Amino acid sequence: MVKHVTPFAKRQSRTRHRLKTNAQGRPRLSVFRSGKHIYAQVIDDEQAATLATASTNEKEGKPAKTYNVEAASQVGKKIAERAIAAGVKQVVFDRGGYIYHGRVKALADAAREGGLEF
Repeated sequence: MVKHVTPFAKRQSRTRHRLKTNAQGRPRLSVFRSGKHIYAQVIDDEQAATLATASTNEKEGKPAKTYNVEAASQVGKKIAERAIAAGVKQVVFDRGGYIYHGRVKALADAAREGGLEF
């Protein structure tokens, strides 16, 4: 039986492989984008632990529209301040196979403005 791998899964696998080879011990800022929400996590792969999370699905400070660029930039600012509070300053950006455009780019730019380095 031949297992069919989707183009998205291939792109995601390539992205994660590049991150592992270039990470240099830094945690990764992982992004998941759905139709209605966007989620971000700072993950330490060496300890298999999540250090900080932020999303548009949180009860506190939930934007009116959770699926636009402004909401994604708010999540980027939240994840930056929570990561810095957890003692993380440098991360590797894991776009998760998504194209670096629109909401993903807005989240990354806001995280950079918030003080994260990647």
